[in-house]
Amino acid sequence: MNLNKTFYVSSFGGSGSKMLCQYLQSFGQVFHIHSRKPPLKLEYIGGNVYFEWFNGNPITDDDYTINKYYVIFIYRNPVKAIYSRFNDPYHLQHIQCDRNIKLTDVIRQNKDLYGIEEFFDNYTNSNSQRNYNIICVKYETLFENFEQLNMILDIPNKPHLYPHKKERNNSDSNSHVLYNIYSHLIKKMDDMPPILFLSQNQNE
Repeated sequence: MNLNKTFYVSSFGGSGSKMLCQYLQSFGQVFHIHSRKPPLKLEYIGGNVYFEWFNGNPITDDDYTINKYYVIFIYRNPVKAIYSRFNDPYHLQHIQCDRNIKLTDVIRQNKDLYGIEEFFDNYTNSNSQRNYNIICVKYETLFENFEQLNMILDIPNKPHLYPHKKERNNSDSNSHVLYNIYSHLIKKMDDMPPILFLSQNQNE
């Protein structure tokens, strides 16, 4: 078992990514990522750009180096994510979204102005041109599937290190509108397995 690993944990926010980062710090180096689009060739993070974005500098494309990197996309019901994080304009900027978008704009236009579905599709759709794998993890069911995730990541299974699930009952009178806007995306998420492994060798 090789613990000389680097974990890239990506999300659109409000999806438990910081929690997962803290957990994985026991097993290797961890980077929190908010880049909207994963590159075809795996890149380093930060440096000449915001420290949570891919920076355009490709990682050495050889088996030894690439295999040390694990790209994990963790996602959550978008309505719950919105109430958790999307009231912060700086967060919108971090996920490469117009920081001036307000929740009232989304409600009024009845449209996914945050581009959450695009963000989700960018990571969960297979692409045979990628030179790395992506592990897609559903926040809502992660806590019953940590052992499976550990097996995929080839790290020790230590239940005493498992984080605890935190749920907040954040909603308001517009929740039903958001659920309607994001119904298509929510169905996609519901149809996904708890953990989806997208191999670099998988065809589109």
